[in-house]
Amino acid sequence: MASAAVLWFGEQMSAVPLRNNKAAASAIRTVTVLGATGSIGDSTMDLLRGARDRFRVEALTANGNAQALAKLAREFNARFAAVADPSKLSELKEALAGTRIECAAGESAIIEAAARPADWVMAAVSGAAGLKPALAAVDRGASVALANKECLVCAGDFFMQRAQTAGARILPADSEHNALFQALSSGNREELVRVIITASGGPFRTWAPADIEQATLEQALKHPNWSMGQKITIDSASMMNKGLEVIEASYLFALTPDQIDVLVHPQSIIHGMVEFSDRSVVAQLGTPDMRIPIAHCLGWPDRIVGPSAKLDLAKIGQLTFEAPDFERFPGLRLAYESLRTGRGATTVYNAANEVAVAAFIAGKIRFGAIARLVEATLNDWIRSGNLAPLTSADDAISVDHNARNRAASLLPQIARKAS
Repeated sequence: MASAAVLWFGEQMSAVPLRNNKAAASAIRTVTVLGATGSIGDSTMDLLRGARDRFRVEALTANGNAQALAKLAREFNARFAAVADPSKLSELKEALAGTRIECAAGESAIIEAAARPADWVMAAVSGAAGLKPALAAVDRGASVALANKECLVCAGDFFMQRAQTAGARILPADSEHNALFQALSSGNREELVRVIITASGGPFRTWAPADIEQATLEQALKHPNWSMGQKITIDSASMMNKGLEVIEASYLFALTPDQIDVLVHPQSIIHGMVEFSDRSVVAQLGTPDMRIPIAHCLGWPDRIVGPSAKLDLAKIGQLTFEAPDFERFPGLRLAYESLRTGRGATTVYNAANEVAVAAFIAGKIRFGAIARLVEATLNDWIRSGNLAPLTSADDAISVDHNARNRAASLLPQIARKAS
């Protein structure tokens, strides 16, 4: 009998073969990439480029970059390409002229792409807009590599229940959650003590509070280790991103807030650790390259050959750790508070943060005001008695929409206080 790895999602555990048999390993896996032109999509396509004999592309989507989407669709001979921006449809059609690739545009087209018969789906559409497409893949029982935090932050309980009902496999594509996913297989659920998510600390790890308050956009975008999109890089600088990851880990692995710790690790070599009852701590290590966790998801339950650099610990020399500073980075504290509050508070946390980051990028607020706007929105939302369990995607989207409006209405007040 093959050895088994344990998937920990919700309270259910299911044993699955650690290695496929030879026939399964040689089978062609069909894949769909939602968000193919973003940073996660780019890493995914790079991996597919190096393993054309193992994967066939069913569908690709993009937000508005029709030319880049068409180029990828042609390169990989995709069967379907969809762009979220309806105004880009004619451009996409023209770029795909002379091919047999179907194309469409709009929200329904992105959902259609996710619903098409691919074995494996990369869910990398950012923001709340990624929820319905990811659910379309979940509802048909696909293996879904989840790179969209908002699916769990905005609708964690509901999302995981749908996955369990449909028999879908949720594979964590974030480096931290993928690390936990790998480490959790070293023990049983009842032996778990806690999980530890690591954080680089971002560009402001050693800055004084007054300097963090006045940080510029250019400074916030200078991440010391990772190459990511603008929004997630700013979230890393504020540690809001780590707060989102704490929330995501809670729903993904059915953990209480007290079972999730954050540890600042500037080298970004250890991505996650799991402590068991015998006080053994199992860690996953790797160079800071998103292709590593994506490759794990893409090949799972087997492993594929990846192009990332070999980890050379002797060259790195040392790994250091420090406790997170909740005073200098209040976004992390707010994440724990919203998770403990529940009933839609994590949805509000995420929505308010997106409004705040957009305002910072536009020069409307200082960097330090990002967390203040999130906190003000959460407090206002709770005082208004709006907290309620979320039982559907429409519930989550409604709370997200209303929370964004609430954050936008509070923005001038927060901007004045910071001036």
